[in-house]
Amino acid sequence: MKNAVTPSTARAGFLGWWARGFRNLGVELTRSWYVFAILCLIWTLAALRVFGSHTPLLPILFNVTPSIPYRVVWADYGTRQFARGDLIVYSFRGPAANADYPGLRGQPFFKRVVGVAGDVVAVQGREVFVNGASVGVAKTHSFDRRPLAPIVPGVIPAGQLYVQGTSADSFDSRYRASGLVPVASVTAKVRPLF
Repeated sequence: MKNAVTPSTARAGFLGWWARGFRNLGVELTRSWYVFAILCLIWTLAALRVFGSHTPLLPILFNVTPSIPYRVVWADYGTRQFARGDLIVYSFRGPAANADYPGLRGQPFFKRVVGVAGDVVAVQGREVFVNGASVGVAKTHSFDRRPLAPIVPGVIPAGQLYVQGTSADSFDSRYRASGLVPVASVTAKVRPLF
């Protein structure tokens, strides 16, 4: 048997293949160490973001959702005053964070402030109004077919904000499950870059 492959020769071939791979990686690391350093930094930040804190930490944020039409924004973490029209990032703590959508708890949401303390929220059918101006229609069901109830009408209390995205599918203050946003949950006021 000239070409017989035994388990020990197969194992030796596999280990040799791995050894050659690590040798080649070592050569590439010494040649292009800065590329690998950047990749390691990106992966480390991504791992911290996924497995650690969901709160954005850098002053530049990237939006990949249709919630707001801006893709890159500058975050101001020091501002604590918010007005209608401001764009904010907040940590989701809505009523549904514990019951219906526990995976959303603490996730950063990117929305526009539509109502502030003292503004009046009204609902006619499924259409939502803030200070008499229509701000959108609440859908009947989410994408995963869970029923969605519109927000409870009333006056926005102190320390709360009514927020909304520009997309008709945005999960925002139109819905009871999301609700009003406590000012304490806002992590940053943002300025669009593009």
